[in-house]
Amino acid sequence: MRSRSTRRIFFQQSAAATAALGLGPSAAPGADPAMNHFICVTCGIQFGATEKAPDRCPICEDERQYVGHGGQKWTTLDEYRKTHKNVFAEEEPGLHTIHPQPKAGIGQRAFLVRTPEGNLLWDCVPPLDEPTIAAVKMMGGLAGVAVSHPHYYTTMVEWSHAFGKVPVHVHKLDAKWVMRPDEVVKYWDGETKSIFGGLTLVRTGGHFDGFQVLHWPAGDGGKGVLLSGDQPYVCQDRRWVSFMYSYPNLIPLGPAAIRQIVKSLKPFVFNRLYGAFPEQVVRADAKGAVERSAARYLGMIGG
Repeated sequence: MRSRSTRRIFFQQSAAATAALGLGPSAAPGADPAMNHFICVTCGIQFGATEKAPDRCPICEDERQYVGHGGQKWTTLDEYRKTHKNVFAEEEPGLHTIHPQPKAGIGQRAFLVRTPEGNLLWDCVPPLDEPTIAAVKMMGGLAGVAVSHPHYYTTMVEWSHAFGKVPVHVHKLDAKWVMRPDEVVKYWDGETKSIFGGLTLVRTGGHFDGFQVLHWPAGDGGKGVLLSGDQPYVCQDRRWVSFMYSYPNLIPLGPAAIRQIVKSLKPFVFNRLYGAFPEQVVRADAKGAVERSAARYLGMIGG
């Protein structure tokens, strides 16, 4: 099996070759050139088409996030294409990460989960260009998109459109945070949703009311993988995870929310857990780590 660095070079070379062919971005048929889907620089969320940049970003003005210290700033996909590239890496068989360089928005990575029934993009990153699309198509394209919570919605509609308008699965309780409404966004209700390839979305609540994680039972050689976004959040000591209402503003969750998260994950078997940021992985006994961490957290807050 090729090394991770070899695979990364392969995808970068493939992307470079695609760019050399002149396969640049093109406007959608019938698109108004005077309109643009502006993207918040701080959080990376893309908005519905407007002639001028919006006055504000509700995602950043919410107490779980923040407006950039230099004030509200905007960018576009065209600007990202000039300054950023997406780097692919294989985390394990059937699982690749897509991470923008340099940092875009909050700095998270996206995951490409490969199943016999199609590939799922889990979570999303703001930049999207033709080399990225070509690399994903080489691995089978996309059958769907699912995003853990509003901070990572970013350009999810663009990703869907680039792959034939595949469904974007978002929990109904977070519908108000979708800044670019589109027919591809499919809201689901309840506590779990099976999609394809054995994948299951699990609503945990907590960080957001509709926060969802992804259970991939075939991952880690059949031992099960949980893709958690940033809840549970993998700590620097990767034997542990944690939970917060707001990470940048250090607002904790209360006891009821912590217990609900643990309860929602109880039925699922997973030995490994991947978080949103590079190197965030609990490689073994991840479910035990979640339960021990919740108990420690509750003990510290007197819950």
